[in-house]
Amino acid sequence: MKINDTIHLNVAGENALILYFSLREQSSLVVSAEINRTVQQAEQLIRQHLSAVIVDLIPSYASILVVFDLVKIDHHHLRNQLQELLKQCNLANSKLGRLIELPCYYSLESGMDLVRIAKHAKLSVEQVIALHQGQEYRVYAIGFAPGFAYLGEVDERIAMPRLTTPRLKVPKGAVAIADRQTAVYPAQSPGGWNIIGLCPVEMFNPQAKPIMPLAVGDRVKFIAIDRQLYLNQGGKLS
Repeated sequence: MKINDTIHLNVAGENALILYFSLREQSSLVVSAEINRTVQQAEQLIRQHLSAVIVDLIPSYASILVVFDLVKIDHHHLRNQLQELLKQCNLANSKLGRLIELPCYYSLESGMDLVRIAKHAKLSVEQVIALHQGQEYRVYAIGFAPGFAYLGEVDERIAMPRLTTPRLKVPKGAVAIADRQTAVYPAQSPGGWNIIGLCPVEMFNPQAKPIMPLAVGDRVKFIAIDRQLYLNQGGKLS
């Protein structure tokens, strides 16, 4: 179902619909700050006006999965309400997300892939660090694990493919790069991203409010800290 020239809606299950904000999203990954701002604005509108019938909203790079309460509404009526509501999407009025600063301990001790990235980019380790913390990143999506925020885009000079063989254990707080994305691992887990540092900030805490420090649409800036400050802020070294 076509809502307008850029937004399309498909059935995604018995009690779910998915909104696509780019036709390419249906077959490949779309990374666009402009499209993602529209996603953010649409999510805010849906939460504001349809919260009584919505169970969950899962925004991504260029889509939103809308899970609804079948007892309160059906596909047909929700589609009609979304169609009317999303006519209000106006990129000119969309707001910039919050700017969040995340500390990062960059070093050969905490960034096991720094040397390899530097050699690949024909740069010094110091230049790789400067390029990574010199960017302002957008939170495009949260997924893979609770609190795992996909941030883009890193400087193309330090973009790196995922590891051919993922590591069995990536430490909690690892700051890493995959292609032109960067992220902080919220917990120890397997992973194939290239590790360049460690962040002491808790990225997911079910007992905290909010439970995650980042939300889709926020902006992130990494700030270099030294080893002692990293430890003082609760960071761990294996």
